[in-house]
Amino acid sequence: MPKSVGSYIFNAVRGGAVGATEALPGISGGTVALIVGLYDKLIGGAGHMVSGIKRYVTDVPRGRGKARAQEQFRQVDWSVLIPALIGMVVCLGLAAVLLAPLVETYVQYAYALFFGLVLACLWIPYSGSGRKWRAWHYLLALVFAVGAFLLTGLPGANLPAHPVVVFFAAAVAICALVLPGLSGSFILLVLGLYEPTIGAVGDMDIAYLSVFALGMITGLALFVKVLQYLLENFHHITLVVLTGLMAGSLRALWPWQTEDRVVLAPTDVPLTVGFAVFGFVVVVAAMVWEHRKKARMEENERPQVPTHV
Repeated sequence: MPKSVGSYIFNAVRGGAVGATEALPGISGGTVALIVGLYDKLIGGAGHMVSGIKRYVTDVPRGRGKARAQEQFRQVDWSVLIPALIGMVVCLGLAAVLLAPLVETYVQYAYALFFGLVLACLWIPYSGSGRKWRAWHYLLALVFAVGAFLLTGLPGANLPAHPVVVFFAAAVAICALVLPGLSGSFILLVLGLYEPTIGAVGDMDIAYLSVFALGMITGLALFVKVLQYLLENFHHITLVVLTGLMAGSLRALWPWQTEDRVVLAPTDVPLTVGFAVFGFVVVVAAMVWEHRKKARMEENERPQVPTHV
């Protein structure tokens, strides 16, 4: 069935939300992808793209594998992926120039807002598998939550903006894009490369951005297939781990802390808490809307039983 123009715009807006948050330290693009319902499409589509490209590069020159490569590409929902990727790229650039300085000016309120967003989002992976959690599932989630808590509490380093360092930093940061709870921008901040990267975007430093893009492509190609395999074969356990990572990453969004992750005494509590509550309510409202939308779609797809007079 052909897609409407509205659906393409909607997918671009959803991708834009993911891209914009990737420019902000602390908030995960993967988390936002879960909120807007893009996560499975992005991971699955990226995985099939990587497989198709790999077959074209390795098999087609040898005279085989073309049909299998094309089959991988056919499994990608391009009507969702292309508009979403366009929206991500455009909004990532805009956010780096316009939104990031605003967040840096009002760090406490911005982190409070994102804290509320991520806190509400914990329900998405927690309930996403449709299976009941057992005691050892909670223990596993706790282990990964502690790991994420410790990681996001690390003070920032000051690595040099050398091309090799930038390449590997980008490869690691892009992995955080597909892991809800971990922020690519936060990882760059920990490595001391957040400001150089934001500056390169604003100055259109082609040399820096080219190395960074190459690192992103490499990291995504290596990691997304692993995550796709885990989601397809160990879906419930993977969501348990993702829930733990998201819960532990809330440490990075605690509103009262310094740039070096030192926790401060709470100040301006009413307004700060108000931002957190607002973020929480926005996500809950989005989840309720999505639930009702799915219920209506299932109702419309259900066969109508003819009534006889």
